[in-house]
This record gives sequence, C-alpha cells and structure tokens, in this order.
Amino acid sequence: MKRTRPETSNPPKPAGSRGAVRPAQARAPKRVSPKVPSAKPASNRAERAAERRLAIIEAALDEFVSRGFTATRIDDIASRAGVAKGTIYLHFKDKESMFEELIRTALVPLTGRLAAPPPIGGSVRDVIEAFARMFIQEVANTRRGDIVRLIVAEGPRFPAIADFYYREVVSRGLAGMRGLIELAVARGEIRQKDLARFPQLLVAPAIVAVVWQSLFSRHAPLDTNEMFRTHLDLVFGERRTT
Repeated sequence: MKRTRPETSNPPKPAGSRGAVRPAQARAPKRVSPKVPSAKPASNRAERAAERRLAIIEAALDEFVSRGFTATRIDDIASRAGVAKGTIYLHFKDKESMFEELIRTALVPLTGRLAAPPPIGGSVRDVIEAFARMFIQEVANTRRGDIVRLIVAEGPRFPAIADFYYREVVSRGLAGMRGLIELAVARGEIRQKDLARFPQLLVAPAIVAVVWQSLFSRHAPLDTNEMFRTHLDLVFGERRTT
C-alpha cells in the first residue's frame, strides 16, 4: 500500500518577517498637507492689470493728441492698446474718466512741489526758478504739454474736464504760488504786494511756453529758460552778480 505523505500547512510568518500581510486597520493613513494658495498668481494678475491700465492710458493720450478728444473713439483706444473694448470698461467708464486719469497721474504731482517751503538759506526766487526749470523739462517740451494743450483746445466744449483740471491742478498751483508770493513780500523779495492777488501773472510764462511750443515754435523758436529768467527779473529785480 502506497504511503501518502501527510499534508502540512505552512505556519504563519511572524509579523516582522518579509511577506507578512498587515491588517488593513493597522496601516497608518497618509497625511496630506493642505495646499496653501500661493500669492504669486494674484500678484501676477495685479501686475498684468496694472500693465493693461498703463497701456490704455498711453494709447488714449496718443489718440487724443492725434485725433482730438471729440473724434477719439473707445474702439480706437482699444485697438492701439492691443486690448478688447470690454477690457477698457473694466478700468474706465468713459473717455472723460480716461482723460482725468491722464491729468491725475501726469500733472497733479507736479503742483505739490510749489507747496514746499524754501530751503534754509534759500530765497523764494530760488524755489520759483527751480519750478520753472522743472516745468520746462517735464511739461513744456514733453507729452505732459500735449495734455495741457488738449485742455486748452477741448475745455470749452467739455466743461467737466476743464473743471477737473482747475480743481486738481490750477487751484492747487495758484494756492502754492500765492503762498510763495506772500512769503516773498514778507521777506522783502517782492515789493509789489498786490501780486499775491494775481498769482496767475507769475505762472503766465508757463502757459505761453506750452501754447507757443505747439503753434509757433517752427516759425520762431522760443528760449523758454531765458523768458522765465527775464520774467522773474521783472518781478524780483535783477540778480546781483559778484
């Protein structure tokens, strides 16, 4: 009779040995750290939005200068800026608000310089001469001058723009100039006391320079620096040279 070998079952392997199967409940679940949203995408979006806004403003200035405020269309500005027309309305409600932004960013900061008091040991004339040089360099012969010329040309037909320019630029500039004149009178630098009533007289060469540059410079170039110097000699008296 053929002997059969008794079947033996394999003994269970120790839990620590290779090949052991751990109970499901013994497995430690993987910890998933919550994802913290990066601030970079939001920053990028803000930067792109600022770049688009700047492109729109620059395109608007180009269109206003070349076509005039009345003839310029939103479609023209969008085409020049390389954006969709709807993108413009995300930043500005109309042409007037775009023009106001041009005034606010390009011209308003300059008027703040008139409010600064003269440096210690400096004269009021020094402050006004410095402002005149700044105006010639940064306004009269630049794109900022185009904005002023547009206001002079289009203001009568668009009083809201003229009002905004007066409120944000002209009134502040005149107030600063009046304060400097009163200080100069108190110091004896200016003898004509009534000049404080008409600070427009002190800034008149600035308007002449802007208008002349656009209309007559090709016929008779204007030395604006020399014009300002001569004007201030009339107001303060000629400088003494030693």
